[in-house]
Amino acid sequence: MSKETFDPTIYNPSTNKPISKVLEVELSRRGMLKRTAVVSAFAALASAGLTGCRDDETTSEVPDLRLGFESIPGAKEDAVAVPEGYKADILAPWGTPINDQANVWKNDGSNTSVDQLNAMGMHHDGMHFFPLNNAADEGLLCVNHEYIDQSALHPNGATEGIRPAEEVRKEINAHGVSVIHIKVVNNQWELVTGSRYNRRITSATEIDVAGPIAESPLNLLLTRYTATKNNANIARGTNNNCGNGYTPWGTYLTCEENWPNYFTRNDGAPTADQKRLGISDDGTRYGWETPVDASGEFSRFNITPSGKDASDDFRNEANGHGYIVEIDPYEPSSKAIKRTALGRFRHEDCTFGNVEKNKPVVFYSGHDGRFEYMYKFVSEALWDPADSNPNDRLAIGSKYMDKGTLYVAQFNEAGAGRWLALTPQNTTRDGRLLGDIEGFKTLAEVLLNTPGAADLMGATPMDRPEWTAVDPTDGTVYVTLTNNTKRNNSDDATENDTNVANPRDNNEFGHIIRWTENADHQSFNWEFFLFGAPAASSSDINRSALNASNELASPDGLAFDPRGILWIQTDNSADEVEENTNDQMLAIIPSQLNQANSNEPVVNAGNQEQLRRFFVGPNGSEVTGLAFSPDYTSFFVNIQHPANWPSSEVATVKTIGEVRPRSSTVVIRRIDGGKIGV
Repeated sequence: MSKETFDPTIYNPSTNKPISKVLEVELSRRGMLKRTAVVSAFAALASAGLTGCRDDETTSEVPDLRLGFESIPGAKEDAVAVPEGYKADILAPWGTPINDQANVWKNDGSNTSVDQLNAMGMHHDGMHFFPLNNAADEGLLCVNHEYIDQSALHPNGATEGIRPAEEVRKEINAHGVSVIHIKVVNNQWELVTGSRYNRRITSATEIDVAGPIAESPLNLLLTRYTATKNNANIARGTNNNCGNGYTPWGTYLTCEENWPNYFTRNDGAPTADQKRLGISDDGTRYGWETPVDASGEFSRFNITPSGKDASDDFRNEANGHGYIVEIDPYEPSSKAIKRTALGRFRHEDCTFGNVEKNKPVVFYSGHDGRFEYMYKFVSEALWDPADSNPNDRLAIGSKYMDKGTLYVAQFNEAGAGRWLALTPQNTTRDGRLLGDIEGFKTLAEVLLNTPGAADLMGATPMDRPEWTAVDPTDGTVYVTLTNNTKRNNSDDATENDTNVANPRDNNEFGHIIRWTENADHQSFNWEFFLFGAPAASSSDINRSALNASNELASPDGLAFDPRGILWIQTDNSADEVEENTNDQMLAIIPSQLNQANSNEPVVNAGNQEQLRRFFVGPNGSEVTGLAFSPDYTSFFVNIQHPANWPSSEVATVKTIGEVRPRSSTVVIRRIDGGKIGV
């Protein structure tokens, strides 16, 4: 999530602290991770076009990888920085037409809402590359668009007060997801304008809703609009699309993160889930509810009850938001589907665990907020490798994502942890059945207020769980905890105190935790992987001994490539690091690390030189989103909200003067055509 849209409000009212007050010296009690006996490897590319599906084929040893570049210096320029021997080019910046229905992007902001509907959205974020015909030089790129910059989007910024409908439509159309066809032409990646695959899914696109909330007899999705559609299980639009994922069967997952800010309820009587999730009582983020309309195009963002029942107003409109959304990029006529079984909260991203024949499919997702939680979903259906090449990808998505069990994490002492099932049949931390509590009697109600249920179960409040990643070599799961400056050590134990998994008082710099699952899906073993910190800080802060070549703060984006290289992206807001470098991307190979001292984080003074800075973004930007070509010769990285960039098709060219900033995808390649990173 971009720090530009971070909501600092603490919505967790619980006093969850599943362990006693733990001082920072608890770091010395960390044990080594119990590594799994079987090492999972990536299969060859499936004919469905997966970029490497983690599956049940095994290998007897960890790949012998080594990083083949030196850490680059920090940078503070209106340009990107890459290692020697690499180049970086611009691909598909905001406003680039994807078909002939859009005019070319205009530097004065005068493009219309129709132009924007048929062009790349704004503020690129998570993304994934899906090859066409197993090719490494042609494929489909799915790109999230998290939010907007109104001053750049419109000629003179946004109109205050009651918003003009045209402005709001343009903003709605700048949100969502772009699916674009790209290919290499004359040794350069280009967007194939007008391809049948190209499409936009925006904050107005009709999307199906599936799973327990859709199936509930409580009619939780009923609105004035759905009543005209025979009470269809649908939602209009997807908002604040931040991180992403993909599936073993070849679909894209986009995650709805700070979606509550797009709705408002102003009667002073929010429901429990609306209050817990942070629905505003003072207008929406951009005033989308203000244009006068009779159709509900804009008034749907005001969820205040006003009619005789839900079929007469939009009180349930927000119930269709807060989910993982599945998209089939290969079928442009297919509708996206919101998968409610994976929970309703501020999803940062979604990553599947290494799949194994006749075992459940597992997905991980973090709730990006101060003192929020880490979740996993375990499918009821068991994995069938034949499903990696389906004829109907979304039907396979229904098989594995509509039925299963959602869990929330509890991190305990000595490197142990438990997964707490979020079901009405489970027992809460105070000994009650969850289903006996008002608002949680059915599974649909539990999922509608997922974090409220997690509060009752006694989950561990974390320091803003962001992206997750799973190591293809051994299945270890990683999560970035980007920061939490409200974490403290008070004299009296409170929910804001440090705890065993979040041990730093006023955690300004963030950290990364990793764990291995036990076979029962009920427990795991965890440890600290990396602590962000300025190089010039004391050892109690700089616990990973970072230096000027790899200092970082606020780890955010996180992804393994199929070879086992872990790429870490930052959304830094700490002055101590920000004065030395812009946001960045670093690389490390966890399987190659030696950890002689189990009392330290995995990245420590003995091996921290293996964490290397690979990429630095331009001034004012966040480095986010990462995708790979199947042959590892092209990496796609997104630059969000740059201050004054780009001014050239070459991303490393420094801007002279001032330009209207455009979030863009950057394509990184080696000049010699070799594989990136090694």
